[in-house]
Amino acid sequence: MKIKLLFILLFSTLNLSCSSETKNYIEKKDSNSQNSSIQKNVEFPFKVGKPDYVRGIHLTSWVAGTINLRNRFEPILSRDKLNTIVIAIKEYQGEIYIPNVDLAKKYGLPIRPIPNIEKYLFHLKSKGVYTIARIVVFKDSALAKNHPELAVKNPDGTVWQDYRGNSWTDPYNKKVWEYNLEIAKKAAELGFEEIQFDYIRFPSDGNTKLCRYSQVHNSTNATTVLINFLSYAKDELKKYNVPISIDVFGLTPSVEHDMGIGQRFLKLAQVCDFISPMMYPSHYAKGEYGLSDPNKFPYKTIYRGISDAKKLLKEDSYKLRPYLQDFSLGYKYGYEEVKAQILACYDNGIFDWLLWDPKCKYNIEVITEMVNFTPKNYIPSDFKSKIEIEKPKSSSNTFVTNE
Repeated sequence: MKIKLLFILLFSTLNLSCSSETKNYIEKKDSNSQNSSIQKNVEFPFKVGKPDYVRGIHLTSWVAGTINLRNRFEPILSRDKLNTIVIAIKEYQGEIYIPNVDLAKKYGLPIRPIPNIEKYLFHLKSKGVYTIARIVVFKDSALAKNHPELAVKNPDGTVWQDYRGNSWTDPYNKKVWEYNLEIAKKAAELGFEEIQFDYIRFPSDGNTKLCRYSQVHNSTNATTVLINFLSYAKDELKKYNVPISIDVFGLTPSVEHDMGIGQRFLKLAQVCDFISPMMYPSHYAKGEYGLSDPNKFPYKTIYRGISDAKKLLKEDSYKLRPYLQDFSLGYKYGYEEVKAQILACYDNGIFDWLLWDPKCKYNIEVITEMVNFTPKNYIPSDFKSKIEIEKPKSSSNTFVTNE
């Protein structure tokens, strides 16, 4: 009885310390082993809360579930260093990487849970790390192919495919909404503190003129249904008290149209808590922003994109949390190129960022250096005084996606 009472008191103390506004994370002194700071039988997830400035990386389900791969980041995981981890829990192939999603079982969809995901989330939180679940929404080959009634179709009624053979679900179909929200709810129950929706858009890569939907489709309706989905998601997730963030094309803040995919930056930003334009310089067409090759000018590319986003968001600029490029595509990216992108954010007064690398290797040296800066101690870089950028030229049709 005494042992049981002692355990209850200790767990209560732990929970109370995590609910504090001024210090809502737990520090573990024993850092020799990941498992040493993991409580095996957690009855409910505690929250560490969003950091003042989010500095994070995205992990695939494979890396998140493989200790030897994720251990590389252990030395810099803390509240004042690498303080945010985004984990993919559903990708465009349709596989789900968390357990107990009943609708997925009903639909006969692949479920391959990340091993010991609850323990890993607890471990991250014990170090003060904010956890975000990334869910690919409307691009879902498994659901579309297994249930054609939920898919984007061709004029003859067959399931539409993009150039790579991937299929999409119909954004107008509310059963698709319900399915993705069940995944989001399960993620919140596991202990993820934010839900990040990716592929909040319509198809772009393929003969989209053939796409047929369950409702009349045009640019206005496309944006409206995305807004409605996000409003629905906020209502459904309200009781879980988790913010909603979304990923959008990096060029969306710089154009006045929906890029043919329904994404109007400001309108979508108004119905989510945070917005992450995927501002990978390698994905911009040559000539964009007056640059011969944006991929070779990471600072100028990001600086212009962030500037345009801030002009639209105005007092809501706190919602801006760009994804930046930490991979090479057509041009070698290393320490200088990654750092230049972060400097472009800081020079614009944006101190939140996420890094993307499909291989999840990430530049530890850059992260270690750049997490030290806040608005209180940052001095504008030399880049800012030299920058000269022309007005952007519209090239949304040649903007490359990260599919």
